[in-house]
Amino acid sequence: MNNINILWVDDEIDLLKPHILFLEKKNYKVTKCQSGTEAIDIIDTKMFDIVFLDENMPGLTGIETLSGLKEKHPNLPIVMITKSEEEYIMEEAIGSKIADYLIKPVNPSQILLSLKKNLDHTRLITEKTTSNYQQEFRKIAMDLAMVNSYEEWVSLYQKLIYWEIELEAIDDPAMFEILESQKNEANLHFSKFIDKNYPEWFKTPEDAPTLSHNLFKTKVVPHLTNTQPSLLIVIDNLRYDQWRVLEPIVNNYYKTAQEEAYFSILPSTTQYARNAIFSGLMPNQMEDKYPNYWKNDIDQGGKNLYEGEFLDTQIKRLGLNHLKHEYFKITNLKSGKKLAENFKSKKENDLTVIVYNFVDMLSHSKTEMEVIKELASNDKAYRSLTSSWFKNSPLLDIISQAQQLGFKLMITTDHGTINVKNPSKVIGDKDTSLNLRYKTGRSLTYDNKDVLVSKTPKQIGLPSITMSSSFIFAKNDLFFAYPNNYNHYVSYYRNTYQHGGISLEEMIIPFIFLTPK
Repeated sequence: MNNINILWVDDEIDLLKPHILFLEKKNYKVTKCQSGTEAIDIIDTKMFDIVFLDENMPGLTGIETLSGLKEKHPNLPIVMITKSEEEYIMEEAIGSKIADYLIKPVNPSQILLSLKKNLDHTRLITEKTTSNYQQEFRKIAMDLAMVNSYEEWVSLYQKLIYWEIELEAIDDPAMFEILESQKNEANLHFSKFIDKNYPEWFKTPEDAPTLSHNLFKTKVVPHLTNTQPSLLIVIDNLRYDQWRVLEPIVNNYYKTAQEEAYFSILPSTTQYARNAIFSGLMPNQMEDKYPNYWKNDIDQGGKNLYEGEFLDTQIKRLGLNHLKHEYFKITNLKSGKKLAENFKSKKENDLTVIVYNFVDMLSHSKTEMEVIKELASNDKAYRSLTSSWFKNSPLLDIISQAQQLGFKLMITTDHGTINVKNPSKVIGDKDTSLNLRYKTGRSLTYDNKDVLVSKTPKQIGLPSITMSSSFIFAKNDLFFAYPNNYNHYVSYYRNTYQHGGISLEEMIIPFIFLTPK
């Protein structure tokens, strides 16, 4: 380390001469101070990279000096050194955002370790993370060639998410490009897996993963009691990687007691997947049993207007009429704030269900608004924007209140979303559905290698709008484009977030059970 300037503040600085000589031999430059007042004055005349500060000094104490230094340079790393192990001193120092805390007597190796931790942190983490991923890359590549069950796909996808978030924190574009390539390859293999296995899941449900229509019965109901209230939050369109960045925020209030992945049904859209969650039925069953609640793609009107009613029918069907429950759908800031203001009254419910639509609106806004395209230009930025929203949302206020009121908490979603990169041409008649990741209609023309085709939709639990209707689902990062005005269409939708098709991001999604801290 060259040209690193250290300010060392201690009223017995002469006794530290061996430590200072040790650092100077390693090319650190050390400026000595014997009081807090001197230290606060000197940082106005010289720039330092780090400060070592004695806690127990005459005149200005170490804590008072720390406060004065932070007022002038809030981001300057300060390492507190003290003889005292009093807890209140540690808490006060940590609350003042010290970089490290050392107990006297300190040896030169401790000082060197603290310097490296605080000043060489980024380089060391980058080198270690890169080295670790290079080793893991080979293992993931071998796993990709062998993965053959939905459990293995969940494990592999979670590994990729872990490394994506680890690598985004370091400045190594080459490594990130390698990971992106590996994710693309994984999605190619995953699409083949779904193409082969998805229809079989409906023939032998005992061999299938948890799917949207049995999520409530198998994952939510076991946690419901009439002795402790439960809160179920369904954040629309929340990917697994987005949950990973929200989890530490939620963990300020709740402990994660159970984490499971489940699979969104196809099409991986709100209309199909979320209605399936609340009804406990596949779409063709909803159409048959509740034609007043279900709408097909070509029908006019909202497609998710009856989730509360669907939930009522499922609770009744499961014999849970004794459970007092309420359902809320939040689609804007005003309704979110209103629910937060009145949330204490929900303690009387056995189950409170909240559908929160912000993330879905965010993904659609990226398509339509230039400012969102800039703010969510890639997956890293998309995660960051989701985290920023959550930290300042009424939803976090509701979670905080739920913790204080003793609610059990369940967080899940209906499907994820994928950043689409490559167009695939499709032709259909005027009644063909509009979604970019799936199409349903008659006489569809498409590239076979780009899609999963269902010519008998009822075999995968979907309604047939006409006798000859079929469904196609886009694989990987493809999106459907019509030949008419093709170039404009492709340019407009490329690098936007879409859902409805087959990808790890859209189909493998989290269900989390948490207990209050």
